Amino acid sequence: MKYTQHEAEHEVTLSPQAPATAAIILLHGLGADGWDFVPIVNELGLPDSVPVRFVFPHAPVRPVTVNGGYRMRAWYDIRSFTPEGRADAAGLAEASRRTAEYIRREADLGVPASRVVLAGFSQGGAVALEAGLRYPDRLAGILAMSTYLPFPETLAVERAAANEDAPILMCHGREDPMVPFWMGTECRDALTSLGYPVEWHDYPMQHEVCMEELADVSRWLRARLA
Repeated sequence: MKYTQHEAEHEVTLSPQAPATAAIILLHGLGADGWDFVPIVNELGLPDSVPVRFVFPHAPVRPVTVNGGYRMRAWYDIRSFTPEGRADAAGLAEASRRTAEYIRREADLGVPASRVVLAGFSQGGAVALEAGLRYPDRLAGILAMSTYLPFPETLAVERAAANEDAPILMCHGREDPMVPFWMGTECRDALTSLGYPVEWHDYPMQHEVCMEELADVSRWLRARLA
């Protein structure tokens, strides 16, 4: 599939030649930007029969406490790499609202929420879970790579009924030094305890994406968007 690439102030968009019938919104990790995952589009090898629009938003630039207050692209502040400090509620709520706007924009462009996969890596994956599990309309699925659940204690109360059975694919590196493996399994276990259908894969890698993972993601996306 060939795509037309367009960069706006807040995102990079890859549009298929045919009218899009599905969309993937992919949120990058801390300190990166929307361009970070553009190269994986060709690696996924999705079929031409399913024209997919890819949207790669840029997080705003803000000071990040764990990095000495250095300003970088971040969806929210991280005060410490602990359960209590790994997300700030206000920043996460802002990121979730912005993500919901992207989903609604796809509906305006003719792609309903049921044909949208919300995806993210690391901090972006945390936002994808936070926003997707609370979104009021059914999504095609949620892809969460090398990430964690920011506020697991609030999900049971705040989750949306529409996405209680939304497919979730979680991928994590067993040697991840940034988002430790236990944070990924903690997230997986919290979701499964609430009845979410989580497909889990782990790999002998660090805080990154490997080819085996991309093959699993491609297979999962094909099933969700076929």
